[in-house]
Amino acid sequence: MAILDIDFTSPDVQYFSDLKDNNFFTLDANNFINALGRNNLNSLGNVSLLDIFLSREKVVEPHYHQNASELVYCITGSVLVSLINPFTTELSEITLAPGQVANVPQGWWHYEIAQEDNTHLLAIFDAPYPQAIFGSDILRLTPNNVLAHTYCLDEGKVEEALAPIQSTTVIGPSDDCNQPRQWQYTQPQARHQHPRQYPSHPYQQGYVQYPHHSPIQPHNPNPYR
Repeated sequence: MAILDIDFTSPDVQYFSDLKDNNFFTLDANNFINALGRNNLNSLGNVSLLDIFLSREKVVEPHYHQNASELVYCITGSVLVSLINPFTTELSEITLAPGQVANVPQGWWHYEIAQEDNTHLLAIFDAPYPQAIFGSDILRLTPNNVLAHTYCLDEGKVEEALAPIQSTTVIGPSDDCNQPRQWQYTQPQARHQHPRQYPSHPYQQGYVQYPHHSPIQPHNPNPYR
């Protein structure tokens, strides 16, 4: 969708941007995300994208976008895109090869797991600045006693399990994770589903930019500027 109030005769209008100059998050040299939004390219309409590079078994952590749908396009490698339908509470798992896409509707909980090294994805959004709420933030910011009480858990075990989550993860696991090196994803067993009734517009609108965490490249904390 075009921006109707932009003056295309202005010398300040931008038509080119190099995504490598707009880092959103970097885990290491093989796992990072670059971003493009209207603040990087002011001639854009209501569209933005993330350029995602992943090694095998690296995960773009569970999250949702409350103001945008996401179209995931696989350029190289292979990726498992998993999403939960909030209307049926069913988990869908879609494996993408190069040239294939998966669509994640606005507000749906989802995550991506790379199936091969050198997996390269393009995530395209129908908003100039897509919002995101990450699972790591929900886990680390919700008080442990609330989680334990709500789900009938041992508070001490909850605290111990969640203690390593000190910041937004975005891409995980880190290289110092104590999981077995040959971890293999297995499809979860089917569980009884309880359909929910949602209002026709259940998702909050707004334009709050992504949080930005880049331990490898901290020089650019806001890739949309």
